Amino acid sequence: MTSRIPRDSRLRLVRPRPLAAAPTAVNQRRPRRPAPRPPEGTPAPAELARMARSGLAAAARVARWADAALGPGSDAATDDGKATLSDATAERAARDLALTPAQVRADWDTARLAGLVEVHGDSARPGWRLRAWDRDDSAVLRGWVALFDAWSLATPEPSDQEPAAVAEVVSAMPQVLSFLQLSAGPVPVDQLLDLLRQRVTELRTERCEVTYDPETDTASPSGATGPTSPAGATLGTATRAETDTDQAEPAQAAELAPLLDWALHALASVGALTCGDGQATLTPLGSWAVWVKLEQICVAAQSPAGNIEVAAEEMLRGCAQLRPNAARAEYRAWLAARPVGSAVTELLSAARGEDALLRGLAFEALRVVGAPAEPDVRAVVEEPALRPYALLWLAEHDGADPEDAHEVLTREEATWLWVDTAAAVADHGEAPMLVRHLESAVQPTVPALLDEVRAVGHPRTVQVLVALAAAHPDPALAKAVRRAAFQVHTGGN
Repeated sequence: MTSRIPRDSRLRLVRPRPLAAAPTAVNQRRPRRPAPRPPEGTPAPAELARMARSGLAAAARVARWADAALGPGSDAATDDGKATLSDATAERAARDLALTPAQVRADWDTARLAGLVEVHGDSARPGWRLRAWDRDDSAVLRGWVALFDAWSLATPEPSDQEPAAVAEVVSAMPQVLSFLQLSAGPVPVDQLLDLLRQRVTELRTERCEVTYDPETDTASPSGATGPTSPAGATLGTATRAETDTDQAEPAQAAELAPLLDWALHALASVGALTCGDGQATLTPLGSWAVWVKLEQICVAAQSPAGNIEVAAEEMLRGCAQLRPNAARAEYRAWLAARPVGSAVTELLSAARGEDALLRGLAFEALRVVGAPAEPDVRAVVEEPALRPYALLWLAEHDGADPEDAHEVLTREEATWLWVDTAAAVADHGEAPMLVRHLESAVQPTVPALLDEVRAVGHPRTVQVLVALAAAHPDPALAKAVRRAAFQVHTGGN
């Protein structure tokens, strides 16, 4: 008996499409939220862009010099693969631009953080924002916001401070910035220090850190110790806790003061605020950027998903039920609520899990992160499960057309990605979606696809083939797929 579809029917060669949202979300219609208005007194976007261009003029100048002087065939721009400008290049730029090497290095770092220059190993190339710098206000503002997000990298952290303490201050500064934005004017630094101390205490409490008292060889979550006799335990413990708290606050404030000073000067160096006379004030650009991030958080808080406070994996599961634009809004809000570094780490950790759908969504969220995620994405290229996703991300980040980015994958990597995406469809989609997924395979025929799928060694190969056999309407093709699944299962040929 013959089939309506020949066994080796050609598969249409089309670009792999992003996994569609779950069917249950297709018909969801969320009411449109009117576009929020920035606070009264906020300059118009064109004026904000003018301010950003003015603040980044020196960085743009170095970026344009690099574009002209470091073209193909010229000496390498960096000497360590970590975006550090080589001595020869810095001196050459200093001569050409009538600057000192130190100024060139500072402007180079600013251009890199703002996305005006992209560094890949020992080579540098102009970023897409530099191409649009004079004509696209939104590109300029996105570049400035990228620099604002990387404020902790703009000024070296104090060498005499513990890295853990620096990380706590970086995590606490969004709340300090929010307070500055809501205050809409100068705020005494002492008041900001008290707010920072409270936020750091909250962060330590959330981690359940225990304060150790070496004099009594005891410890408690509150740092309280006292008499152990029943009669004096309650009163003594409470009194000691209040005393310890009163003594700890000035000590903690003294510990955090130099770190707050570093943070404020780093933010001032990127143009987010001004400091003077013991006060700090957000600039119009800084106030606008903080308002945008607060608005993103509010939008997500009012959405059905409300994923701001949850871990990356749970956030991605919630976004699987949303349309692409709504999901990207959730990603932006989730990212705005936490430091970029820890957010990228969380997303990559979720991508390493067993759920292929979360793997794909994690890299969609990393696309929203953009340039700050590049070092971490590049670091996972050698992990087999993440390699195809990372290569596609890097290709698009380097300027490849999303329609052509898959060309960076080898045949084996493309096949591995096809199986991984099929696993996501099998777990979360419907049978017709899995059948349509055949169209995205790079192999020209079903027998060729099955041969290469069996050889690629994906851990979900058997489950994917069994699900495809059950879903496909053609009996002969389904039989061939079941046979391939059995052969993979038994290790036969």
